Amino acid sequence: MNIKEVFLGIAVLILTFFVVTYGINTFYSEPKYDDFCSPSLWQVQNLNETTCFDLGGKWTSYAQPVKGEVPGYCDQDFSCREAYNLKLESYHMNVFLIAVPLGILLILLGAYFFSLDFVGVGIMGGGLGTVLKGVSSYWSYSNDFVRFLISLAGLIIVIYFGYKFQDKIKSKKKK
Repeated sequence: MNIKEVFLGIAVLILTFFVVTYGINTFYSEPKYDDFCSPSLWQVQNLNETTCFDLGGKWTSYAQPVKGEVPGYCDQDFSCREAYNLKLESYHMNVFLIAVPLGILLILLGAYFFSLDFVGVGIMGGGLGTVLKGVSSYWSYSNDFVRFLISLAGLIIVIYFGYKFQDKIKSKKKK
């Protein structure tokens, strides 16, 4: 490959990744915090333990309250933040379930269906970026065992397709 093909391959890689990322964002939007936790809900005069609880907050009493002062504070976003975090985790799991198979498909397409090497390599790189996006979106929610399984599966898949791709290169050289 010459330098022009390398740059074109990099361009295909970046644009493939952008198309997938913004395609997912266009058709499946991330939950917004403000949709769950509205500041207007908390416009009350006397915020005490009962009011805090009634509005979905969590009251925490001070260890050493000062006489005449409020004896604690209200975590106003407690309930809505919990709901938001659950929805956000579900969103990231779905991005994982969309991006990883799509990335693997792009890697396969790049390896087997493009006659121009720089286009194939670019599509494969975009596929790898897509897999990384999918895995990283759910990474913080998973435990070490799930991370291990994801990493092991990824390694096995890459080695397998590496061997398959190598066979394709060898058959191309023979022709």
